[in-house]
Amino acid sequence: MKYGVGIDISKGKSTIVILSVEGEIIEKPFEINHNIEGLNLLEEKMRKIPKEDIKIVMEATGTYHLSVLGYLLDKNYFALAENALKIKKYLDRGLRKAKTDKKDAYKLAEYACDNWFKLNNIRENDETYNELKFLSRQYLSTISIQVKQKINFSNLCDLLFPGYYQLLDENTFVLGLKIFKKYFHPEIVQKKTKQQFVIEIDKIAKKLGHKGAGITLANKIYTLAQTIIPSRPNNQYSQLSAISCVDALIITIKTSNTIITEMDKLARELPEYDVISEISGCGKKLTARIIAEIGDVRRFKNAGSIIAYAGLDAPPYQSGQFEATNRHISKRGNKYLRKTGYEVMKSIKSSCKEDCELKTYIIKKENEGKLKKVAKIAGLNKFLRMYYGIVKKKYRELNIW
Repeated sequence: MKYGVGIDISKGKSTIVILSVEGEIIEKPFEINHNIEGLNLLEEKMRKIPKEDIKIVMEATGTYHLSVLGYLLDKNYFALAENALKIKKYLDRGLRKAKTDKKDAYKLAEYACDNWFKLNNIRENDETYNELKFLSRQYLSTISIQVKQKINFSNLCDLLFPGYYQLLDENTFVLGLKIFKKYFHPEIVQKKTKQQFVIEIDKIAKKLGHKGAGITLANKIYTLAQTIIPSRPNNQYSQLSAISCVDALIITIKTSNTIITEMDKLARELPEYDVISEISGCGKKLTARIIAEIGDVRRFKNAGSIIAYAGLDAPPYQSGQFEATNRHISKRGNKYLRKTGYEVMKSIKSSCKEDCELKTYIIKKENEGKLKKVAKIAGLNKFLRMYYGIVKKKYRELNIW
């Protein structure tokens, strides 16, 4: 006899039902908390059933299901966190719409029974992939905060020191923050002679590892300070705003750099690191992030699967005599992979040489009349197919496919 277990995950607790494939209720709906006591109770309820005769299905709920899923996998149960949209469509198949945790758990158990012979235990990523994915999410969260802080800093510059933000580039941005923290208003700069100001800024620059950039930037700032009229006065409130904004922005920059450094160290342990790092335009940031979002390619049965996972597939639509030819990508996949992949395409388009295959392909699509964004998405599709094929070959050479 085969059995299905449905687990309706909530924050901190779950509702569970156990059914046989013949529809017999083995365990009526019961609740457990996501702690040792609750998970031990779940295992006790399933103990009388052989592990090979039971399949456990839950809905992927972001983070809430991870503790339960991890516990069951450690106990060598067949446990699967199914796609949320797939589960929703299954739960909504009835005529009456009723939603309770008990009903959802029962329907998840039915799903496990109805699809008992179709469910596949997906290869679980090893620790390296899991840690990479975790760090990737933290990196994106930090970058989101950093972008807001940069906008705030830009607005603050317009009020206190108009034109200051435009003097900074990627290489001198942190140096510019340090200078702004002390010289946030042109009146402060004007109190110094040009020589005094340049010498002081050069000292700050050298501490940060800049050699000639400090002098160049100091001259630009001093010249700008003589010509502008700020919107706000030089007072304690302006100073407080400048210091708090700069400190917050520096923290997010340091945090994101630390995270990406650790991601790079982890990614270097994987065979596919060399594959993607050889592509022009992919620095260590993008290399580590794209590996983190793709994960272990061995869990994809073909290149088409990885395209669908990214949400770049355009499913066919045909009915009777009608067959759609102009289809959009589904976007039903990993949005973080699409976002990171798009950044990779932008980097390849802007920094690669003309003989780069992917850059040539993107330009070709643009010349065909495609929008630039559409051309880059087409390039990402090609990139993922290439990535799958090359990494698969690499793994087979190492006899680990």
